[in-house]
Amino acid sequence: MSAGRSEDDQQPLVLYLVKQLELAIRSVMDERLRPHGVTTLQYTALSVLAQRDDLSSAQLARRSFVRPQTMHQMVQALSERGLVQRRADPNNRRVLLVGLSERGWALLRECEPLVADIEERMLAGMPDEQRESFRGALVQGCARLSDIARPGVVAE
Repeated sequence: MSAGRSEDDQQPLVLYLVKQLELAIRSVMDERLRPHGVTTLQYTALSVLAQRDDLSSAQLARRSFVRPQTMHQMVQALSERGLVQRRADPNNRRVLLVGLSERGWALLRECEPLVADIEERMLAGMPDEQRESFRGALVQGCARLSDIARPGVVAE
């Protein structure tokens, strides 16, 4: 039992439940995305690029919740598969910007229904109001912790 918790409070910590949810989502996504040749982490990076093209590898790493070294390797692999393109930053020739290729866009369009189905299954049975409340609580929790989280330090 952790400090500050009474013996009567046998419910798991919310942090534990969030981690369990993350692991369950990743497991299901990896399984569903495998036939398409991408991992959950790769899909996340591609979906980030769909929202904002032309990011440096470091920016993409922060937005995809992985270490810069991991993202560098991932970008290389995605580039070799023709899913992303890299080009020199016109403002800083030492920085390569990463963007989706046509092939990357096509793969995302192909995988989007799978990911939407996973989310729908997770939220099945929740009324719309509860779904919005759940989303709001997650957003608020992320925002509250973002100011104390160290940039670039993430679990993999």
